[in-house]
Amino acid sequence: MDRMDRLAARIDGLEGRVIAHRRTFQKLLELSPEDMRAQMLQWLEDREVMLDGQEDPGALAGEEAALELALSDEMRLLHDLATASRHRRETS
Repeated sequence: MDRMDRLAARIDGLEGRVIAHRRTFQKLLELSPEDMRAQMLQWLEDREVMLDGQEDPGALAGEEAALELALSDEMRLLHDLATASRHRRETS
C-alpha cells in the first residue's frame, strides 16, 4: 500500500467516525427533553462562528485557520442536523 492509499484509508476511517458521532448525536437529541434540545441548539449556534470572531476565512493564514474552520463548519452541520431533527419531531 503506497502513501496515498494509506492516506485515503485514514481519511475514510475518520469520515466514518464523524458519521457515527453525528448519528449518535442525532439519536441523543431525539431522546432528550425539549428544553435540553433547545439549549443544545443555542450552544451549537454560538459556536458556528470561529472562536477568534473571524468570519472571513481569508483573515487568517491557511494552516492557522484550518482547524478553526473545520470546527465551526462541523458545529454548523450539527446545528443543521439538530434543527432538522427538531422539525421532524414537531411534524410527526
